[in-house]
Amino acid sequence: MTFDLTPEQDQLRDAVRALGRRYGHGYFVEKAKAGEHTTELWAEAGRLGYLGVNIPTEYGGGGGGITDLAIVCEELAAAGCPLLLLVVSPAIAATVLNRHGTEDQRKRHLPGLADGSQKIVFAITEPEAGSNFHRLGTVARRDGDGWLLNGRKCYISGVDEADHVLVVARTEDSSTGKLKPALFVVPTDAAGLTRSKLDMEIVSPENQFLLYLDDVRVPADALLGESLDAGLPALFAGLNPERITVAAMGAGTGRYAIERASEYTATRTVWGGRSIGSHQGVSHPLAHAAVQVELARLMIQKAATLYDAGRDLEAGVAGNMAKYAAGEAAALAVDTAVQVLGGAGMTTEYGVATLLGAVRAGRIAPVSREMILNFVAQHVLGQDKSY
Repeated sequence: MTFDLTPEQDQLRDAVRALGRRYGHGYFVEKAKAGEHTTELWAEAGRLGYLGVNIPTEYGGGGGGITDLAIVCEELAAAGCPLLLLVVSPAIAATVLNRHGTEDQRKRHLPGLADGSQKIVFAITEPEAGSNFHRLGTVARRDGDGWLLNGRKCYISGVDEADHVLVVARTEDSSTGKLKPALFVVPTDAAGLTRSKLDMEIVSPENQFLLYLDDVRVPADALLGESLDAGLPALFAGLNPERITVAAMGAGTGRYAIERASEYTATRTVWGGRSIGSHQGVSHPLAHAAVQVELARLMIQKAATLYDAGRDLEAGVAGNMAKYAAGEAAALAVDTAVQVLGGAGMTTEYGVATLLGAVRAGRIAPVSREMILNFVAQHVLGQDKSY
């Protein structure tokens, strides 16, 4: 195993880091508090090719893999700009469309996802079922030559910024009579599709929504893939990229917090002129957080490498572990940064307390730490399923 990036990936990391630092955390927070979006950053990242690094070249992308997209997610977060829609649109939607969409669907959507001119968000979670697709209440039934969708979705990111939403519903299999999952590409301005914004205690320019689907009619070609058989594999196709890129964003956020805190503690002097960072009570917690972030980064790299090699089962284990490790490390890093900065840590100016809500959410979503532990216990340790 090599821990070295390719020369192209090194260049990508440097270029994305430079872009992120030109905007910075101040820009991110200003947009969030004004109720605006990071439109300028997203557009420039798309124009430079960073949003489509994992999309095939024939559809306008960079032809790379999830390793490359994880680099983009991590470096923007390390610059103080953790963009959640990188996970939702390029990682989930683009991967699902590329692997399981029809050729017409790929041609229609992937070029726009690659250059940033189009965003597609993802709707699986429901108020009652959570993300348990076996119990989803959203149902699609045939209606002439199209489909009618009815149901509710919650915690759907970025609907107000997106052109389409990839809706997970359940359909009846005509051969068995059983319900099976299917995905539909639904325009966000479709008749019968309404939304209400959820107020979240998170400083973010990307919003969360409740979605209501009331007899939303879509044409036959809104069904993702060639048939209903594409539904289940398409649903699972987005999970590993989601886990890996969320983890990368967490690791980048942890790096950002540690860097901000380290700069402060190395120069802040009290009681005799020594920097507060010279005291082990300050430096050891920061060092411990740095170790945890670096360990998470190693697991992210392993997960992305396995995924890009087509080793999906192994990538599933590594991706869940990476998400767990990065979620814990990011929360620790931000909390430690706040603590060592003291009162300054709670100010907007120093730019770390503004991340407390996001990193705490990272231990819950898109899959909770407890569900990851269930997964590891069952699939790695061979324990009986607990739920």
